[in-house]
Amino acid sequence: MFKEPSIETINNKKLVGHSTEMSVAENKTFELFSDFMPNRKQIKNTIGEDIYEVLLYDATYFETFNPSNRFIKWATVEVLNYKAVPEGMDSLDLKEGLYAVFKYKGMAENFHKLMTYIFTEWLPKSVYQLDNRPHFQIVGNKYKNGSPDSEEDVYIPIKKI
Repeated sequence: MFKEPSIETINNKKLVGHSTEMSVAENKTFELFSDFMPNRKQIKNTIGEDIYEVLLYDATYFETFNPSNRFIKWATVEVLNYKAVPEGMDSLDLKEGLYAVFKYKGMAENFHKLMTYIFTEWLPKSVYQLDNRPHFQIVGNKYKNGSPDSEEDVYIPIKKI
């Protein structure tokens, strides 16, 4: 059903955008991106066109899944530096690290199937364990909101067991 991920080390990235606290039960993704997307052109010195959807979980988030557990979600773009962060936006450093990179193609409402596969099948059978670093998706030019042909890259932080 899902392909094996590539294993990649990403370099440090400087990101600028908006963030909000939410849970799976109280999903505010639409509001976050509705606020961010019209204002992203204010961000100068961007690198590429990709949008980074970054998720920050506390160290215990995955111990016992509960849809009410809170996390921080960011809508960002990569920048060369933080010299011109627009008012109302914040910066986020994404540190270098090892990631399992999954390709997801499909509707947003089916994304949970990939996440279930990663955490209940792939990760337990792999030589890796989850690392306590940001998770993120890169939403590039193949992303088509509301389309079954939409594609994005899903980055899961890992470390060798």
